[in-house]
Amino acid sequence: MKKILLLLCSFSSLLFSQTEKQSFGISFSGFVKTDIFYDTRQSVIIREGHFLLYPQNESLDINGNDVNDKSSLNMLSIQTRLNGKITGPDAIGAKTSGVIEGEFFGHSDADINGFRLRHAFVKLDWEKSSLLVGQTWHPMFIAEMFPGVVSFNTGVPFQPFSRNPQIRFTHSFDKFKIIAVAASQRDFQSNGPNGFASTYLRNSFVPNLNAQLQYSDKDFFAGAGIDYKQLTPRIVTPINIKTDNTISSLAFTGFAKLSFDPVTFKVQGVYGSNLTDHIMLGGYAVKSLDTLTGVEEYTALKCFSVWGEVSVGKNIEYAVFAGYTKSLGADDNIAGAYYGRGTNIENVFRVSPRVQFNFNSLRFSTELEYTSAGYGTPDNLNKGKIENVKDFTNLRIIGAVYYFF
Repeated sequence: MKKILLLLCSFSSLLFSQTEKQSFGISFSGFVKTDIFYDTRQSVIIREGHFLLYPQNESLDINGNDVNDKSSLNMLSIQTRLNGKITGPDAIGAKTSGVIEGEFFGHSDADINGFRLRHAFVKLDWEKSSLLVGQTWHPMFIAEMFPGVVSFNTGVPFQPFSRNPQIRFTHSFDKFKIIAVAASQRDFQSNGPNGFASTYLRNSFVPNLNAQLQYSDKDFFAGAGIDYKQLTPRIVTPINIKTDNTISSLAFTGFAKLSFDPVTFKVQGVYGSNLTDHIMLGGYAVKSLDTLTGVEEYTALKCFSVWGEVSVGKNIEYAVFAGYTKSLGADDNIAGAYYGRGTNIENVFRVSPRVQFNFNSLRFSTELEYTSAGYGTPDNLNKGKIENVKDFTNLRIIGAVYYFF
């Protein structure tokens, strides 16, 4: 009898242990998505047109014809995504979790269809505080209220768009939340003398720093944040002389979301400089050059942007997104090279209405995306402000099919 009781106890202990272990593990979700899109003009794009920024500038052939006045059509499934949410036992008094997410977007056009990392982080949750370590959205990208557009550009270049390796601490009190982040760069990088690279931030020895305050109620969400970044564009001049001059920049954002079923309003504004790594206008430029040593000093290029969106409905969603961004030049006159994105663009405007039909796990979406970009010539003697602006437009028609799992 004792042996039977001992065996039953052992079996019960083993069964309880297995049941406890089964409550932890990884659960998968994601979606399969195919996009079909038509453009009326050649545009500044990423991944064979899947990620559209704005229409290209005029490019005249020997007969005076605009080469970029040419339509295009494509179909891609590279946004298909897989997400794994990991849960495990508590540690140091906190609930533990993790996320791994990837898609087939690739790291470059040469790597299209390649599986790339989007998110990979560990998170510790206490009663009022949390600590996240790993790669996820930059805090300037507000995950609680980003644009719900069909286009994969997610509102770029009007809203910041970047995922970064980071350490993020969050503390909540009442309806408020304070967020502090120290981040590096990986897939979304700053521009400089050697092209787009993370070395400029790494060599500055100072991480990208961000602080944010958020307020959340039942139907209302709002907040504001500040971002600081310091880059070291060169550690040696072209004539082999050591240099460590830096360029520092600040950016500010404010945002709000109002929801009352079935209508949702979203709005965000950004003002700042050197936002190239967020796929926005601007960057920095050389303001002075020592011709004997090759040592450069820099000035940041500023811009502001605002976007808004209103959506109605769930099973059938009707929505419209609108955004505007403008280059504001620098604080100093320019004496050398520009390092940024769209440094000859004065403004970009977009409006994109959409309709989406949701049938449980299946979604059919269509969107019209009208984008206008004003190209001109930066005036180095007027702090890099764009002059002689000429507008070019593109109309993108998108159809998309999703299957969520």
